[in-house]
Amino acid sequence: MRIVSLCPSLTELVFDLGHGSDLVGRTKFCIHPADRVDAIEKVGGTKNPKVDRIIELAPDLVLLNEEENRREDADALEAAGIRCHVSFPHTALETAAMVRSVADAIHATDEGERIARDIETRHERVLRNATDEDTGTFAYLIWREPWMTINGDTFVDALLSDAGGRNVFADLRDRYPSITPEQLGAANPDVVLLSTEPFPFKPPHADELAERSGLPRERFQIVDGEMLSWHGSRTPAGIDYAEQAISAAR
Repeated sequence: MRIVSLCPSLTELVFDLGHGSDLVGRTKFCIHPADRVDAIEKVGGTKNPKVDRIIELAPDLVLLNEEENRREDADALEAAGIRCHVSFPHTALETAAMVRSVADAIHATDEGERIARDIETRHERVLRNATDEDTGTFAYLIWREPWMTINGDTFVDALLSDAGGRNVFADLRDRYPSITPEQLGAANPDVVLLSTEPFPFKPPHADELAERSGLPRERFQIVDGEMLSWHGSRTPAGIDYAEQAISAAR
């Protein structure tokens, strides 16, 4: 089978389903597993794939994500007779369903079921544990200048909320709204999680934001954005990681 993946987390999933050797194309952002992706041809980025080249590669299946990729690219591929699998999980349980769907599409049902059940088991555990703890509030930032956060309709929010956290910006209209340091200070979250992607937050940025928001520096944490936003085979570990991050808010 010939597969092209246009989403980094889906590329990783294909490898973890045991079908990495079937990949004939991937984006420049598909970086995991680091020791194996270099052998796969790059076909552009997530927002600007080389559609003509993908068609030339004659894949049996192209994997896309509704948020990462553009509808017009999927339409162009389908118009060329190429089968596309488009997913967009918002929660851990939707991710388990997505893993099963992708696994079925690439003939890896048994391994897909193993990963999906792992997601469901860990999800059930964190929900059970969260009911025994006091809720902690959080803000999760993904960008600087402008400062950007997440609302309640995001995969990251779902993982952190399942673990017992409450997003102080959950009710904002935009999925990825811009905020000011003053708004962050006024929201007064118990912990501010600064993601390593898409903006690579580092400790000096936490120093800056603490000063500008007026919040204590000890409330700021740098967290692994891949662990919290890559849905797929990374999700079981991501569920545990979210639980650990929220524990700092209690």
